[in-house]
Amino acid sequence: MSLLLCIFAFLIGSIPWGYIIGKTKGIDLRKEGSGNIGATNVLRIIGKKEALITLLLDISKGILPVLVIKLIPLYANNLFLVGLVGTCAILGHCFSPFMKFRGGKGVATTIGVLLAYAPLAGLISILIWIITFKFSKISSLGALISFAILPISVYILNYSDEVLFFAFLFTVIIYIRHIPNIKRILKGTESKIKEKK
Repeated sequence: MSLLLCIFAFLIGSIPWGYIIGKTKGIDLRKEGSGNIGATNVLRIIGKKEALITLLLDISKGILPVLVIKLIPLYANNLFLVGLVGTCAILGHCFSPFMKFRGGKGVATTIGVLLAYAPLAGLISILIWIITFKFSKISSLGALISFAILPISVYILNYSDEVLFFAFLFTVIIYIRHIPNIKRILKGTESKIKEKK
């Protein structure tokens, strides 16, 4: 049953909402802007409304599988399994089989997992991202700073060891997915967000 839940989470996470929304506008996001299918590139190439829809749908991909397992009495208190299911949803987003195992950076889906798994830590991550983005206008920098602080906030908030383990794991995944962004930030060439008019 636990394996089925992990597969379910991976498949839910794999739904490429940004790509689907782009195609409804006649746009292949893989060939535009950063080539990413996440909300940031949707904002850059298509517009604010579509970016918000993409963001909310990508967040829901993280929330849904975690809520499903938490509603099953047998597994609800198994924090390791809940975290594992959340991780599968994130990996599905990053390596979607519907996109030839390519995908997004994982930020929105990871935020969704956190909101269902460790809600207060998730809210703190969102707040840090918003503050960083407000001053820098660089979405990737906001993600990198908020996830660097995530394990610290989880520790300070006295979450369980299982949650702390997955907080570190989520941070590692986000940083691996952002290696090209990190290189551009260090070079001073990372693009600032300018919404499509």
